[in-house]
Amino acid sequence: MDFPWGPGTATGVGSYPGIDAAETIRVVLGELPGLPHLPELPARGPGADMIGRTAGLLVDLAVHVEPSGWRFSDRPGRDTRRSHDHLVRDLDLLEEVAEGRTGPLKIQVCGPWTLAAGIELRSGDRALKDPGAVRDLTASLAEGVARHVADVRRRLPGAEILLQLDEPSLPAALAGEIPSASGFSRLRPVEPPVAEEMIRRVIEAPGAFPVVHCCARDVPYTLLRGAGAKAISVDLALVPRADDALGETIDAGVALFLGVLPGTDTVLPRLQATAAPVRELWRRFGFPERRLAEQVVITPACGLAGASPRYVRSALERCRETARTLYEAPES
Repeated sequence: MDFPWGPGTATGVGSYPGIDAAETIRVVLGELPGLPHLPELPARGPGADMIGRTAGLLVDLAVHVEPSGWRFSDRPGRDTRRSHDHLVRDLDLLEEVAEGRTGPLKIQVCGPWTLAAGIELRSGDRALKDPGAVRDLTASLAEGVARHVADVRRRLPGAEILLQLDEPSLPAALAGEIPSASGFSRLRPVEPPVAEEMIRRVIEAPGAFPVVHCCARDVPYTLLRGAGAKAISVDLALVPRADDALGETIDAGVALFLGVLPGTDTVLPRLQATAAPVRELWRRFGFPERRLAEQVVITPACGLAGASPRYVRSALERCRETARTLYEAPES
């Protein structure tokens, strides 16, 4: 196995509290030196949230904010520009703070199915309802993501880029559980081969190391592996005890980003209590202990936007300590 990170590594999922991008980038670089990432600050408002931030990357597709959420527009307006401006400022700060950075660096974008579930057509229906709209959205996203990755590489030429697609709505889309615009019905389930194809298009476009994050239940491991994901990020608390697809995914050499701590303030358990469920999962499938610290990256369970700054630092430190103890004391 050849991963961009070293053994015993921790990282974050994406979002953080507050509006100070420069300070948050410094915290991430300091607390997660093995695999830092570009933080997201949704508290800054529309355009800094997961949907709006990625919508600003779309090529030849514009969006604006309605009371019901994001909706496609005929032409770029204030909301599209705001999304773009937030990201450009963040990248400028990352370039300044991380100047000369070498090694792995993760960036996050919303995946095509969660994006299609979160943006409305001009008619008010979710884009997910229209297969043609989903294809157009995916093509635009793939091109926009490729440009985004190229921009990050230009700014930090020594970094190896990991691209994380956030797909929390994917299991619901596959199960036909996404509500219609009216809320009185559910949209038709997405066929797994179609879901796999759209994700593959976005994964393949930039040529970065692909990670897919899904903090929901019923993560479709086989589908994501077929789409080209080389790492899958999940909430460890939601992983079922018996899941053949997960075991097959690990056996195929796909890495796991395991979320071990809640995304909101709580009393952190002791270090060994944080590490124990990770070891138990690994041993349950019978994989060699030596592979754990190489193939598993430790993270919070999801984004930390709802946490306090004090908890954020404590949680990231605990993730880093957990990853280190899994590497340094594998049999403890």
